[in-house]
Amino acid sequence: MNKRSEYLTELLLKGNEEQAWELVLDEHEQLNGCLMLFQELISPAMVRIGDLWETDAITVADEHLATMTCDYVLSRYQHMLKKEKKDHVYDEQPRALFLCIEDEQHYLGLKMISIIFEDYGWNTKFLGANLPLEYAMLASEKWEPEVIGLSFSMAHYAPRLSEYVEKMEAQTHQPQVMIGGRMIAQYPHNYEHCCSKDTKLISTLGHLSDWLASYEEGAKSIVKH
Repeated sequence: MNKRSEYLTELLLKGNEEQAWELVLDEHEQLNGCLMLFQELISPAMVRIGDLWETDAITVADEHLATMTCDYVLSRYQHMLKKEKKDHVYDEQPRALFLCIEDEQHYLGLKMISIIFEDYGWNTKFLGANLPLEYAMLASEKWEPEVIGLSFSMAHYAPRLSEYVEKMEAQTHQPQVMIGGRMIAQYPHNYEHCCSKDTKLISTLGHLSDWLASYEEGAKSIVKH
């Protein structure tokens, strides 16, 4: 964990929104794109906060304050990126829908993934934490996204995750289902039984970047032909 990420951890735990934003803005100018910013600065800070909570080094209230502060920073950052691409027509781009399975409350990682997709030009919808399957299905059937991203961070939710994957991959528009989250990052092979051969497990941001680049190249190839 680098010193800048350690400093961000301190700011998030204090609820210092403005200094946290200034740090993120400064690092955005130093690093190459939002993916590197998330990978090198924000993700390590949130992992550290999660570790502190699990070892009772901070309280639930501390963890919630840090989460809300990080959420504020991410929303502000997302707004800034959209302003920089004000001429981009998102409605004409491929669609990606992001949500957390029922009772899953950890959404910040998925929010970062949604922002990365937007940065690649995708039209995205982020439905947040704890979305029951029936409402996830309705949202997907109505919008027909090419990609559905699911967050999964608690091992005992594995049977529920399997149900989401099975039902969503069976939809008529055949979305590409992706799964990320803490459990996938730490133990990607332990949850392959929750997936089909078509499901993508995203264990690192580098893995996601490779997939997005591959999709982009495939789309260009289709246009050329």
